[in-house]
Amino acid sequence: MPLLQEDRLFPTDPVTRAMARELYDLIRDLPIISPHGHTDPRWYAEDAAFPDPAQLIVTPDHYVFRMLASQGVALAELGVPRTDGGPVQTDGRKIWRLFAQHYHLFAGTPSRLWLDHSFQHVFGIERRLNGQSADWYYDHIADCLTRPEFRPRALYERFNIEVIATTEAATDDLRWHRMICDSDWDGRVVTAYRPDGVIDPEFTGFAENVAMLGEQTGCDTATWAGYLDAHRGRRAFFKQFGATSTDHGHATARTEDLPQTDAAALFHKALKGDCTPHEADTFRAHMLTEMARMSLDDGLVMQIHPGSRRNHSDQVMAIFGRDKGFDIPGRTDYVAALRPLLNAVGMRSDLTVVLFTLDETSYSRELAPLAGVYPALRLGPAWWFHDSAEGMRRFREMTTETAGFYNTVGFNDDTRAFCSIPARHDVARRVDCAYLATLVATGRLTEEEAPDLAHELTYGLAKKAYRL
Repeated sequence: MPLLQEDRLFPTDPVTRAMARELYDLIRDLPIISPHGHTDPRWYAEDAAFPDPAQLIVTPDHYVFRMLASQGVALAELGVPRTDGGPVQTDGRKIWRLFAQHYHLFAGTPSRLWLDHSFQHVFGIERRLNGQSADWYYDHIADCLTRPEFRPRALYERFNIEVIATTEAATDDLRWHRMICDSDWDGRVVTAYRPDGVIDPEFTGFAENVAMLGEQTGCDTATWAGYLDAHRGRRAFFKQFGATSTDHGHATARTEDLPQTDAAALFHKALKGDCTPHEADTFRAHMLTEMARMSLDDGLVMQIHPGSRRNHSDQVMAIFGRDKGFDIPGRTDYVAALRPLLNAVGMRSDLTVVLFTLDETSYSRELAPLAGVYPALRLGPAWWFHDSAEGMRRFREMTTETAGFYNTVGFNDDTRAFCSIPARHDVARRVDCAYLATLVATGRLTEEEAPDLAHELTYGLAKKAYRL
């Protein structure tokens, strides 16, 4: 028996379901535009075989290991590396068995859909994963991974990816992107400029990171003017490797537009480590506006991902470091927080600022009204804790009536889990087709309009918004 139902995520009434299926059949095979994500560029550069099923599917995916951690499974037993180099499980089969024994925990979750899609469509499996089938699964996937058709570049082509963006820190040397560019492979893998480590005074090693930025660019980053010039230089460097966007993962959406003398004074305090928490937040807020102004000059699309209370567990942060599944959504204010930036540049139609949120309560109250009037703003898709079938549906329902479809940017997968990319895009395509079919069935959209909109939501909007 297949792991997946053919009409999954479509409406239950026969007429609307048939309409959704017809729309989906029109767009299901369109190329994937993946404008924001966290896959490792080294995979595409070296095109080496993935080491084992656990290292491919379990260990790198915080969606997977955070669920297991919630039921008392130790991260070390799942092979998650420790920052101090301490011992963790390295036997892929043992990690996989532990994962399989707890697979029932994913029932009803988006992760279950993504994983089952990967098992069925990538590896040709139609047998349920559990403790009894764990070794069979492991051996089957491990055997697949020895074959050339399961190497990163082959999977990229099999997944029908047209372009995929990775995300690198501002000080990254982009060696893997250089290797991709120097190869004879024609896959399109681009980078994105993530400057958090040189913008956030509370980021570990901030002053050292800023000094490295100066060394890389030849700019005097001990001065405010030199620091800004260094950002411009690095952004230009990233553009050489295909970057069309920047990415900003601040805790809040706060922006400021300070006088340059005030901004310079805060910068010097930050370098000395003398900023209060409020001053650090003020500096981050001002730098979002500076980044927006730079985007007017160099054309990079600006992405703002606020609302994550990152690294919530001090214990996990101390042992395993950042981005280990303990990032929790928080309430986010957009209307007041974004006003300084929007007063400075929000009416510019040659600027694109893509807003994401982890706070669903802001969809209809704040985000849709803002994007529905400011030319510079676009709404990113349902993100992270809401990048599920229900989350995507709620996003469309709560934003379309105010912002419409064309002030959104389609879908991006935002993933580290390579094999989940086609699965995530498939979920988004099904949800959007179901929503469009509902609009047609209830007289809010014509049958003639729906196919073009399905194409835009799947392909056109992302390609246009991210200038790809």
